[in-house]
Amino acid sequence: MTPHAASPGPNYVRRALPGWRTAFLGALVWAVMMGGSALLNLLLDDWETPEKIRTVSLLFAMGGTLAFPFGLFAAQLLSLGRRREVAFAAAFVCLAAATIGLTGGLYALQYRSYYAEWHAPALTHTWALQLVFTTLIAFYQFVVLGIRLYFPLGFIALFAASAWFARRRR
Repeated sequence: MTPHAASPGPNYVRRALPGWRTAFLGALVWAVMMGGSALLNLLLDDWETPEKIRTVSLLFAMGGTLAFPFGLFAAQLLSLGRRREVAFAAAFVCLAAATIGLTGGLYALQYRSYYAEWHAPALTHTWALQLVFTTLIAFYQFVVLGIRLYFPLGFIALFAASAWFARRRR
C-alpha cells in the first residue's frame, strides 16, 4: 500500500460514509433523473396507459432513491486515498450497479407479488423454488427490457454524477 492511501480498518469505513445531506439530496436528484429517464423513454415510445407509465417511472425513481446512498458509499469505500480517475471509475461502476440492482430488485418484488397468488403455500420446498426462480426471471426480464429506459438521460446523469464525485474527492 502506498503511504498516501487510506489504511483499512474501522476508521476507513467511517470515512467512506457519506454525509446525510449529500446522501439525502443526492438520492432526491438521482430519483428525479432515473424516474425522468424512464418517463421520457416511455412517453416517446407511446407506451401502454398513463397509469402504467406512472407506475414504471415511480419504480425507477424509487430504485434511484434507494441506490444513491449505497452507490455513493461503495464508491467512496473503493476510492479513498486514490486518484480522481479511480474515483470517477468507482462512482460510475458503483452507482450503475446499485441503481440497476436495487431497481431490478424492486421490480422483482412487484413481479413476485403478482405471481404469488398462483404459488404453493408459504415456506414449503415448492414455494422456495418458485420464489427463487420467479425472482431470477423477474430480474432477468428487468435487465433485458428495463435497462434501455436509462438511455440516454440516465447515462448522462451517471456520467455527470461520476464527474461530480471525482471532483469532490477529499
